[in-house]
Amino acid sequence: MSIIRDAALAPSGHKKIDWVRSFMPALGQIEKQFEKEKPFAGMKIAVSVHLEAKTANLGLVLKAGGADVYLTGCNPLSTQDDVAAAVADRGVETFGIHGVTMEEYEDLLAKTLACHPDLIVDDGGDLIHLLGGRCSEYADRLIGGCEETTTGIHRLHARERDNALPCAMMAVNDAKAKHYYDNKYGTGQSVWTSIMDTTNLIVAGKAVVIAGYGWCGKGAAMRAKGMGADVIVTEIDPFKALDATMDGFRIMPMDEAAKYGDIFVTVTGCKDVITERHFAVMKDHAILCNAGHFDCEIDVARLKEIAVTAEENRKNIMGYTLPDGRTLHVLGEGRLVNLACGMGHPAEIMDMSFAVQALSLKWLAEHRGSLEKKVYEVPASIDDEIGRYKLAAMGLSIDKLTPEQEAYLRGW
Repeated sequence: MSIIRDAALAPSGHKKIDWVRSFMPALGQIEKQFEKEKPFAGMKIAVSVHLEAKTANLGLVLKAGGADVYLTGCNPLSTQDDVAAAVADRGVETFGIHGVTMEEYEDLLAKTLACHPDLIVDDGGDLIHLLGGRCSEYADRLIGGCEETTTGIHRLHARERDNALPCAMMAVNDAKAKHYYDNKYGTGQSVWTSIMDTTNLIVAGKAVVIAGYGWCGKGAAMRAKGMGADVIVTEIDPFKALDATMDGFRIMPMDEAAKYGDIFVTVTGCKDVITERHFAVMKDHAILCNAGHFDCEIDVARLKEIAVTAEENRKNIMGYTLPDGRTLHVLGEGRLVNLACGMGHPAEIMDMSFAVQALSLKWLAEHRGSLEKKVYEVPASIDDEIGRYKLAAMGLSIDKLTPEQEAYLRGW
């Protein structure tokens, strides 16, 4: 039995789902393939991804492949209640309510896993965490799963090193069809759309500090530069810092950058990136937001403690006034800004990401019985198949190697 806020919200959710399905052609091709092949017949799939329209589409595609699908969110603020109602109305068991407490959020995850899934889709590692602990009894049928995001991949490798993985996991985030597009172009656009819509402020002429220059940081920095910002990048990796320099950005430690920034975007996958010592030197009315998966990159808890007043300036903007009179503004409680304050990545981008998820789940199902409890890379054949789907949908064609060229490249 689905757990949603209000079934009456479904009509607007149906419109959102139908809209994105029109702009996700690669996943549409996979859906047609799945309808014929039924690769998940008799299987249960638990999905924990930001519960909005593109995720609902993934759930429907897996359902078309014969699976019983159990869908939940991966962040208390990213679930859209109308979409949850709509996808439940379309026959997907759904466990998601916007704005729940962390305890209620974990309970919804646990209820999703109570189906005893054969396969899982995780985004940030919450399902794996529960299956390795509180919900271990629900892992008895588990074949394997897919991990959507960089932070989750870090945790999978840590578990693998400690022999603590409950099943085989596919590193979907590392596929070309995922990180080249989702992390760079999806994050780059959706972060700034969310910031601008939430604040109603201009980006041009402002000093923007991007913490982290991985694929997500590259996208956020690129878009900020394109809109006329003075972009500063902070990093811990010397070569990523050099890369940012070659791309035309200033490099400095956060202790220094904190003095200059008008807008701060953390996208590191780490904790305590912006802390009390940085708050102490920031400009009055500096804007802080996070685009990493978990809400620990900005120490919002400490900011609340040292502030003399806290006031919601606008929806999704909390202003914290410090003893010296300066006010710092935090967007979306320091959670993922592009989902806590926005609609997430564009549909065309998630078309690629969820196509990887769908085909990776099929690969896991086909290899059941031969999988080890380790992290697997997405096969290159899956990346190539999705690339061909996407090019065809865009009306594009590319060159093909001749047999002689293939022989030349293979030879020594």
